[in-house]
Amino acid sequence: MKYTNTGNKDTRSGFGEALYELGLQNENVVALCADLTPSLKMDKFAKEFPDRFFETGIAEANMMGLAAGLTVGGKIPFVGTFANFATGRVYDQIRQLIAYSNKNVKIAASHAGLTLGEDGATHQILEDIGMMKMLPNMTVINPADFNQTKFATKAVAEYEGPGYLRFGRPKVPNFTPADGKFEIGKGILFKEGTDVSIFATGHLLWKALEAADILEQKGIKAEVINIHTIKPLDTEIILESVAKTGKVVTAEEHMKNGGLGESIASLLAEKAPAPMRIVAVNDTFGESGKPEELLTKYGINTENIVMAAEDLLK
Repeated sequence: MKYTNTGNKDTRSGFGEALYELGLQNENVVALCADLTPSLKMDKFAKEFPDRFFETGIAEANMMGLAAGLTVGGKIPFVGTFANFATGRVYDQIRQLIAYSNKNVKIAASHAGLTLGEDGATHQILEDIGMMKMLPNMTVINPADFNQTKFATKAVAEYEGPGYLRFGRPKVPNFTPADGKFEIGKGILFKEGTDVSIFATGHLLWKALEAADILEQKGIKAEVINIHTIKPLDTEIILESVAKTGKVVTAEEHMKNGGLGESIASLLAEKAPAPMRIVAVNDTFGESGKPEELLTKYGINTENIVMAAEDLLK
């Protein structure tokens, strides 16, 4: 796939634009927010469709219950808050009222991972993908940039069933095609290679592409595949790539436990064992700091992906 950074944009704005467009297209789309409307970029929807927007205040558990109830009448509710509050604070409500009941609720989780930055460890959730992927009926999506977040928001609106959509706070490279398409559960090949497969998700996809360019200068051909849907996992594209390269690196802005790397390791253990390295946060909480500095300190930057690939090829 051809890709060029057309300028840095925050992924939460991709969600906000898509939500507004969905509101224009489908009167059944409604939105709820827990006192973070501007931060989630839901203010445009709220202004245009006041009868379809519900500000619940800092009452996330109630918000999840309201959303589940709205689906009974055929509505498609998007619930928006920070990823930490969208999962850890309300896990019981999500499990019982949404996942177990298989309600058509879309959980829009912003400000995920270390790139939340200065707000620190209490808000930088690194466990949310694991929490959500373990719930039966839950689809888990982690888009890479503004464009892909916009497409993912529209795709999850059309999908029938619970969905968890994860995106972030900072402005990051916007490089996926503006006229592309998004298919839930289907990975995307960005760069072909024969020496090592790099599977990346979220903000780490751009880092993986940077790493592949560096590796290419060293004579190493890395294949880079975007796994934007953690669940359901695209087992076909993963196994085809590993059959070709025989070596695997995964990259994610999440804890090693429960993340993309764990899902791929489980798949390979059953179907096609291969040497593997997981670039992810290693069993620790974050801290306050600038996003790029935190990615470097916690070992999930471009250089770490390069080192993981080189280590496999020794």
